[in-house]
Amino acid sequence: MGVIRNDLIEDAVATHIPLKGDAQIILLVPNKEQAYAAGLAACRPFPLYNQKTGKKAPDTRNVHVTFHVENGEQVNLEEIQVLSDGIRQAQKLMDTPCAELRTTDFVNHAKTLVANLVKEYGSDTVSIKVISGKDLDEQHFGGIYGVGKAASEPPALVIMSYTPKAAEKTLALVGKGIVYDTGGLSIKGTAGMCGMKHDMGGAAGVFSAFEAIVRNKVQKNVHALLCLAENAVGPDSFRNDDILYMYSKKTVEVNNTDAEGRLVLADGVAYASQHLSPSIIINMATLTGAQMICTGLKHAGILTASEKVEQMAKEAAKSTGDLVHPFVYAPELLEYIFDSPVADMKNSVSDRANAQASCAGHFIERHISEQYSNEWLHIDIAGPGSKKARGTGFGVALLYQIAKNY
Repeated sequence: MGVIRNDLIEDAVATHIPLKGDAQIILLVPNKEQAYAAGLAACRPFPLYNQKTGKKAPDTRNVHVTFHVENGEQVNLEEIQVLSDGIRQAQKLMDTPCAELRTTDFVNHAKTLVANLVKEYGSDTVSIKVISGKDLDEQHFGGIYGVGKAASEPPALVIMSYTPKAAEKTLALVGKGIVYDTGGLSIKGTAGMCGMKHDMGGAAGVFSAFEAIVRNKVQKNVHALLCLAENAVGPDSFRNDDILYMYSKKTVEVNNTDAEGRLVLADGVAYASQHLSPSIIINMATLTGAQMICTGLKHAGILTASEKVEQMAKEAAKSTGDLVHPFVYAPELLEYIFDSPVADMKNSVSDRANAQASCAGHFIERHISEQYSNEWLHIDIAGPGSKKARGTGFGVALLYQIAKNY
């Protein structure tokens, strides 16, 4: 199967389907694999968040998607529907402004989701743990707490767990959930700050992928970790020159408060590697502008030490349309770029012209427990996570497919 141009299907649907009223979309595809990817593309032009009024106000509508498969294969419509719902849910979370989706709101969404899943699958299969506010500080989550402590709502680490009895492998999915990123005291300009409600796209993708994994009964243990914080400006903001004491027991000298995503993810992967016994840790984030320079607006960048994991991610990407391309993996050449005279490392690079997107991933990798010997995959979705000021839901299908195939 070749790579289907999901972006062209999405654009065609957006261009030719009216904004209001019921509609029917017919997708002519050669096989069920292409139907899967095309169906996921067709759902994206129908975002759920809209606060327009008057004649432009959203109305209730039905959009029917029909597949004509040339070779006669049956399409798993239920799987596509569950994933499409997940993609649109992630879009809605990303498009919701921080005034309506603060850290506590996101935590409540997670609690509600797990409560609903427990009703269907039981508390022995689905569970949730939340560590928030001062508890993060007391338990030495210096990254998450440091980034989020200046906001009016407390930072949080949410761990949603799915443990079906037949599962033999365990995945830890770690999402960056910066519900708004001002840049902190290294403050962004106006143009650069607009759209920073999307900086929780990694957590939105992990959240929705987790629900799809449970509802489609993927037989893997899956822990979804949401690293939630608002990078706000206030009297309690963390500062450049501060030292953060991370969950990994490593110290970080802050030299850029706008390089905050890697700090919350570092605590997330440290917790996962120390307590969840995963076969693989996957962290996903709208992490660096450098990703767009490396792999563009259509492909996420991936980083891993394992050629097997890299290939697995590329195959999952091709089958879902959430495309990826590898970054340079070279910690021995790049880690010096975080050297600090007073801490184990700084949080931002000393040379922005030296594989900056790879460096951000390696920073996170350094906080994985030294006793952890299994696999790790970093996914940077800064470019494909947004399109025309809207969240895309990128990564939901990718994480789901990786979990299914792993």
